[in-house]
Amino acid sequence: MTQGLPHAQRSALIAQVERYFAAVDRMDLAATLDCFCPDARFSIATYDTHYQGRDSGLRGMFERLFERYQRVWHGDFDHVIDAPQRIASRFRVENTLVDGSLRVKHNCNFFRVRDGRFDEVFVYMSGDNSLG
Repeated sequence: MTQGLPHAQRSALIAQVERYFAAVDRMDLAATLDCFCPDARFSIATYDTHYQGRDSGLRGMFERLFERYQRVWHGDFDHVIDAPQRIASRFRVENTLVDGSLRVKHNCNFFRVRDGRFDEVFVYMSGDNSLG
């Protein structure tokens, strides 16, 4: 899918996704929300859960995530690009609960980009719904 796409465009999409996950891992709410369009939609497809609006639905979802866990980490990324505005990312997640126990997941997110921010995200996650 990346044939014919300039390296700079591929790199920019990958950097955008990894910048988003780095903000989530720092539990930086402002930087996390800044990755989204104001009217963004976020769906956790494996749990039929949907959030609408960066400053309402998504904000609440991320606030709960950051309260629920002592630490979150996303890494070991594999990205597939369908440019100019779509990228799918498969990755490993480590969530440390407040009691110190660790939950490991393997997820896949599908991102659609509009004007340099995420317009729509579909999440397929293993294990419990850490975003619900």
